Amino acid sequence: MSKDTFDIIVVGGGPVGAAAALALTQQGFKVVLLERGTAPPAYNASDYDLRVYALAPQSMRLLDQLGVWPDLAAARISPYGGMHVWERRPEHGLCFDCADGGRAELGWIVEHSLIVDALWRSLGSTASYQRAAIETASFDESSAVLRLADGRELRARLVVAADGADSQLRGLAGIDTAGWAYAQRAVVCHVRTQRPHRGIAWQRFLGSGPLAFLPLADGRCSVVWSAEEPLAKELLALDDAAFMSRLGEAAEHVLGEVVQTTPRVSFPLRLLHAQDYARPGLVLVGDAAHAIHPLAGQGVNLGFADVQQLAGTLAAARDAGRDWSGLRTLQSYARARKSANLEMLVLTEGLYRAFRLRLPGLKAALGLGMEAVDKFGPLKSWLVRQAAEA
Repeated sequence: MSKDTFDIIVVGGGPVGAAAALALTQQGFKVVLLERGTAPPAYNASDYDLRVYALAPQSMRLLDQLGVWPDLAAARISPYGGMHVWERRPEHGLCFDCADGGRAELGWIVEHSLIVDALWRSLGSTASYQRAAIETASFDESSAVLRLADGRELRARLVVAADGADSQLRGLAGIDTAGWAYAQRAVVCHVRTQRPHRGIAWQRFLGSGPLAFLPLADGRCSVVWSAEEPLAKELLALDDAAFMSRLGEAAEHVLGEVVQTTPRVSFPLRLLHAQDYARPGLVLVGDAAHAIHPLAGQGVNLGFADVQQLAGTLAAARDAGRDWSGLRTLQSYARARKSANLEMLVLTEGLYRAFRLRLPGLKAALGLGMEAVDKFGPLKSWLVRQAAEA
């Protein structure tokens, strides 16, 4: 049996896993990225990826530290300087502006395929990549061993699980999760509207779930409509004209009529939180540790924050002469990130439930609350700063 030994094995080649592999390599660790599938295709600028992320400034800073942000900025990113949130009538909603927090932008809309391509190209010259499926895994205080379907065996002092919400490694380690499915699907497409988006992200809270219009660099908007299963199925079955009409009505024509749409796709929504982020020889990052409703747009930002914390914690322990892969070091990472992630999960779940409660007068009260916050400058500034650092 072939045996290869590394400091760290990162499993999962999505944005968070690739960022983890690159960050840890740049910290001087010997790293291999293990991915079940093939390496991602080169970014295709001729077609806009339907999967996009709203990156917060903290995520931008991480990608800049990793050396990939200039490539993203040179390709195609969509900065947004405002956010408008409402429940009844857009003029009675809550408007955030980057100026409220003393910032040039609130964030950037960036395509999944562009981020992955930039990270993998940077990894190509610094870390190794292996395509393989894992059959079994064992973890202890001194090492982790992954046995692969092709008969090989990989050994490391630490494995980083970045293999998604259905993490195989989390299951092999026996780590339980709390959470539930929302019985909702996110219906996603790109649309062109009668009026320009003006670099503003728009979101309306509907009884069936939130509806977001995210500004794209080419003038269109990326739509994420979180809807209960029956409604999602209905929206997917509509022809384009009927869907655009329905979408415009749902958004109260805040950007005028919807005049063009791409084909729609959908994915199920869930909440998930791992009981443990660290075990001897193993840590979880990204969706392997937590999955969140997209209404706050924080999923990938939480994953990138995991990466930043993990790379910093391991490097600091090593440089101080401590056991960087020991459970005490891993638990230091876990405490920091579990607390921050749980806070965001609770906040997001609270918002989700508040706008779905059908209590008499509650929706009117929430609408009035938004108006009140909109008129209170110091609170708005604080909320903008919190969102930027999420």
